[in-house]
Amino acid sequence: MRRSLVSAILGRLAAGGGVTRRSSVIAIDGPAASGKSSTAQMVAEKLGFLHVDSGSLYRAATAAILRLEKDPSRWSEQSVLDAARPLELRAARTSFYPILEGRAIEEEIRGQEVTRNVSRVAQMPRVREWVNAKVREAAAAKNVVVDGRDMGTVVFPDADLKIFLVADSRERALRRLRQRGTPASEQLLDDETIRIKERDERDAKQTVPAPDAVTIDTTGLTQSEQVEQIVGLSMQRSR
Repeated sequence: MRRSLVSAILGRLAAGGGVTRRSSVIAIDGPAASGKSSTAQMVAEKLGFLHVDSGSLYRAATAAILRLEKDPSRWSEQSVLDAARPLELRAARTSFYPILEGRAIEEEIRGQEVTRNVSRVAQMPRVREWVNAKVREAAAAKNVVVDGRDMGTVVFPDADLKIFLVADSRERALRRLRQRGTPASEQLLDDETIRIKERDERDAKQTVPAPDAVTIDTTGLTQSEQVEQIVGLSMQRSR
């Protein structure tokens, strides 16, 4: 069964990257807090693929520059790229994860300071090129589920399956609060919904579905239902 899911298309070039791809790619895009990363991780586990979270690279680059310069107004593309130079992606059992100066930095990249500033870094064109190159490199020889901005449009326009997840902004705000372990009072939910909408406005140019993407509205779906839909679509495509 698993072999039938991982049929690879040989000899294709990843767009813009010059890396020959001999692996299968499922690309998952969508706005902030739409469940991209957690869903992509579960899909990868179901299919025996590896998960690549491009957002973790933007967060890692943000963490790297914050170590050197706390004032975001003084950041430039070059200073962020210089700070991010030691970063690498390493493959674990089910996913790739960022390493900075030889250490895993998962807790650091999920912190509030990184979260407040990651959009600024993600809007830098040369940083985006750097992240996209890292993601293509990870996918060059592995079957992967990738998630993040531009995955189905810029990074993998030839992906075997493209998914665009959407959800109501209030639902996404509730998910974000649950992710943090924060009790969801009406006031906190209102405040987080405003932040989600502001993030949507900042990310609008990078949050566009590919013309051939399958859009899934996850507002009324459990995560298991989202995963099963995507796995089912993958099975259909591999036949």
